[in-house]
Amino acid sequence: MSRFSSASRSAAAFPRLPLSPLCIGVLATCALASVPAHAQTPTAPTLKPVDVVDSAASPNGKLSLDTPVDTGSRLGLTARENPASVSVVDRATIDARGAQDTQEILRAVPGVVAHNAPGSMAAHYRGFTSNSVAQLYNGINPQYGSATRAVDSWIYDRVEAIGGASSFLYGSGGVGGSINYITKTAERSDFAEAQLRLGSYDMKEVSVGLNRRIAGGDGTAGPAHYARIDLNHRNAGSWTEGTKTQSTQLATSLLSDLGGGISHTLAYEYQKDHVDRPYWGTPVLNPAVGALHIDPATRFKNYNSADGMYEHRVQWLRSVAQWRVSDALQLKNTFYVYDALRDYRNVEIYTFNASNTAITRTAPYLQRHDQTLVGNRLEGTYQGQLAGRKSDWAFGLDVSVNKQTRFPFGPSVTVSTVNPYHFSTENFFDIPGMSPALNPDKDNKITNTALYLENRTLVASGVNLIAALRHERIELDLVNRRAVTATAPATFSRSYSPTTGRLGVVWDIAPGANLYAQASNAADPPSGSLASASFADVRNNSELTTGRQVEVGSKFDFWDGKGSATVAAFDIRRKNIASQDTSNPNLTVLVGEQSSKGIELSAGIRPTAQWQLQGNLSLIRARYENFVQGGVSRAGNVPQLVPQQVANLWASYAITPTVTASAGVRHVGKVYGNAANTKFWPSYTLLDLGLAWKVNKTTTLTGRVRNATDRIYAAETRDQVYLGAPRTLDVTLHTAF
Repeated sequence: MSRFSSASRSAAAFPRLPLSPLCIGVLATCALASVPAHAQTPTAPTLKPVDVVDSAASPNGKLSLDTPVDTGSRLGLTARENPASVSVVDRATIDARGAQDTQEILRAVPGVVAHNAPGSMAAHYRGFTSNSVAQLYNGINPQYGSATRAVDSWIYDRVEAIGGASSFLYGSGGVGGSINYITKTAERSDFAEAQLRLGSYDMKEVSVGLNRRIAGGDGTAGPAHYARIDLNHRNAGSWTEGTKTQSTQLATSLLSDLGGGISHTLAYEYQKDHVDRPYWGTPVLNPAVGALHIDPATRFKNYNSADGMYEHRVQWLRSVAQWRVSDALQLKNTFYVYDALRDYRNVEIYTFNASNTAITRTAPYLQRHDQTLVGNRLEGTYQGQLAGRKSDWAFGLDVSVNKQTRFPFGPSVTVSTVNPYHFSTENFFDIPGMSPALNPDKDNKITNTALYLENRTLVASGVNLIAALRHERIELDLVNRRAVTATAPATFSRSYSPTTGRLGVVWDIAPGANLYAQASNAADPPSGSLASASFADVRNNSELTTGRQVEVGSKFDFWDGKGSATVAAFDIRRKNIASQDTSNPNLTVLVGEQSSKGIELSAGIRPTAQWQLQGNLSLIRARYENFVQGGVSRAGNVPQLVPQQVANLWASYAITPTVTASAGVRHVGKVYGNAANTKFWPSYTLLDLGLAWKVNKTTTLTGRVRNATDRIYAAETRDQVYLGAPRTLDVTLHTAF
């Protein structure tokens, strides 16, 4: 436990960073939490049902602290009852802010930054990136970054997130946090809704949702069945030349109440994206050191092949059976199948020459990912007593097999050098040496068996002790599909056995207010995902990384219940990350170490019937403690792609009972483009505006201006930058019937 001793350090151990005006505004919003809390009298803690109840039909300004959540605990605890920073972005909030996809939804989670560069939707959370942030779908982890594409928000009921080390929940990964996208499923009611959205760059989107009782449920004996379907389709151009997108999302489910406390949900999801000539980034001007810049005349240029392509097809199948054995015991079994096929055909890297007069196009890349994941999770909850104290338990067994075959082909060649402003590009297979034939590289098979246990015990009046433990057996088998060599044998296997957990305490210090503290740990692959690990990775990386976190915080209501707020301070240390061997640059050794410490604040207030305000602020100090790259130590540097400062503020004002104006402001601190910290993209602030007209009780027309100031900013910074969208407009008509 000595690794957690930093919890007792003074506040000086946490980041002391200059604050932007937006950060100051968010702090002012959160500072209202100093008003004494007044709320209902607390009751003895009880285990919440496994099913999550829908949030209110419209947001009330406060944070969602009192609805049971899946992410953060398997005991059905609310966000308030969790000894961790747990965020819930419910459907009402998604609609109110007009979040078009999962990337935009994540802005409501303190400190999270995400981008939608082709291939994956990387999320950065609490100073960590990529595979160190677990992205889950209904509690299932595809275990591969490229599986986390931005998906239209229509099919999702909510998004939940827990900050920091959280492998005890859903397995390896999650040093920086875990994000869970939860799909809409059938409910025990009848309703329907539809939405039409039109926007800039010829964007057209139509969405429909229908939930119906199809049998029983009318008071007569026998089973009752409820069906739901949610469908979304989008056609859109783009602000980058030649880019066009077609995407379809389908979520359908059947809920059956079979009697005897048994229910079953069969759910199927289908997602397909097809992008013609995807945008991979914009070259930066030379010299590419310090603050990076682009030539504004290249902002809308696309240097990909004329027929560049990205396509993503995903299918999910889940069978969820629940049995309420008694008031104390509930059992649940989830069988799941994930099937994905991802294809890429692009020229991906563009760089200016020294005089910034020409752009060299390199890195043609042909790739296919063929991935399947099959698993079964048996779990239960039990409400009982321990030494005369109320004590609730969760337990489970999770078994899965994840197999992926990749088909990479990408010679390191220069494709062409073009004029930055007036140019044409080739068809991909006209590039010398490129062929449409797909040649498999290797099969990666990950077999995972996990046992977990969680307990919440009332140890004293208003004080609950919460503990969790998970043990996994991970077996990785590689099969070479190409020529066998000394460095690429025919087969190779390795196994890992991480044990992760959490110990936390929640103290209800006053009505509607608590304090909490927790220590937790996590494990993840040292140099990427096991689903794409190379023979060298498996040979050299004999262990998983270890991430340890200590966190303290508080959650409380204030201003006579008009507001709610959370505050968290954390310290995370990740060890055993792959670092270059100082004596042999061709090898990596597991001696690297990375740390992150910081504070997160969130607050939601409804001061009057007309006004609603929500804000969050994250300040971190992320550093490499021990990391070597190119024979040079990077100790003390800020990890690549990690902003040290993120703030969001949303406000809405009901001008009349039927007209509401809204604004959202987002600030992201500077981001370094390499581990050497020799180049960075400066901080930026974005402004979104909206105006909604409630045509009648069931229909709303909303107009939005996104990036209203037309700010040029980089959503991802590397050798080239992946720019965020310019100013765009869209109009949405939503109706229920």
